[in-house]
Amino acid sequence: MKFAFMCRGRRQSLNTRVAVIGAGPAGLSATGFLACSGYDVDVYDKQPLPGGLMTFAIPPWRIPPSRVLDGARELEEKFNVKIITRSKVYAGEETHEEGDNLVEKKINLEDILSQYDLVLITTGTWISKIPKLPGTGARGVTTALEYLYKWKIHEYNLAPVKPPIAKRIVVIGGGYSAVDAAEKALKTGAEVHLVYRRTIREAPAGIYEIERIKREGVAFTELASPVEIIEKNGVAMGVKFQKMTLGPPDETGRPKPIPIPGGEFTVDADLVVFATGESPTPPISPSRAEAVGIKLNKDGSIWVNDIMQTSNPKVFAAGDVVHGASRVGPAVRSGLKAARYMHNWFMAKTGRMITPGVIAQ
Repeated sequence: MKFAFMCRGRRQSLNTRVAVIGAGPAGLSATGFLACSGYDVDVYDKQPLPGGLMTFAIPPWRIPPSRVLDGARELEEKFNVKIITRSKVYAGEETHEEGDNLVEKKINLEDILSQYDLVLITTGTWISKIPKLPGTGARGVTTALEYLYKWKIHEYNLAPVKPPIAKRIVVIGGGYSAVDAAEKALKTGAEVHLVYRRTIREAPAGIYEIERIKREGVAFTELASPVEIIEKNGVAMGVKFQKMTLGPPDETGRPKPIPIPGGEFTVDADLVVFATGESPTPPISPSRAEAVGIKLNKDGSIWVNDIMQTSNPKVFAAGDVVHGASRVGPAVRSGLKAARYMHNWFMAKTGRMITPGVIAQ
């Protein structure tokens, strides 16, 4: 996978240092553009390997991790990019994110801001959302991100992590993370049940993906929403669901699930996997955002203007940390767009000519 696809080699140095915080699809694609344009780029990431969710969650048949790592290696070898892993950049009070236990070095965001001419934040969405239901604190309840991440760490032999194994696994959700978790669970030999609150037609993963895993052996139930985790002595034993019907469109434009009175049923499970979304994880706490000059939105995402610039002029942001969890393609496009805007803004600010062919679109 090529990240520096805008040129064959590094252009003459602009003698300008850029820090990219986050080595996922948005960060690496932006790095490729910036390195091509002559910037001296250092990439910081808390994970042991670059690639973000491409390396640590997405199944290899979708995106082979070897291609991701080859692309990152090209950035280092041909474009003098420094990729600094196991290093978490943050300011303020930390919240636990997936992968924090593998971090070896913590760096203050304010130090990064003082050491670099420009900064691009592409830290993604590394905190999972779990609905507030009775029993979600029981042992045997996890998230798709945590489930897939632990399996990846185990398979890469990066840490002595024991991935969750169970005989009966219920996955709740209808997106790609739900499909990927269900498919991974099936490959471990488990009996897998995927449950979604709308119909297969509204599932973000699409009809094709869900029909595919159904053919592989995953049981699928639509129009059902979890209401309680059944537990015994603090251990998950199953999930109580409420049957739903579809009503008028909600704020997302999709039909709103409406409970059917009396339509409750239970599915037995040793492991419950919630694939109900992830939250943006900016490298700064809300309490510290104002002091650093980086405004956060109410949902934790980073506020940016029309050119993807934060409220701190030298800091830009892109990818899922700006627009919420998405697929790889939109994240790559977001990273490229931010890099172009950053380049154009900096050229104008310093009175230099804009490099031909890199005008922001």
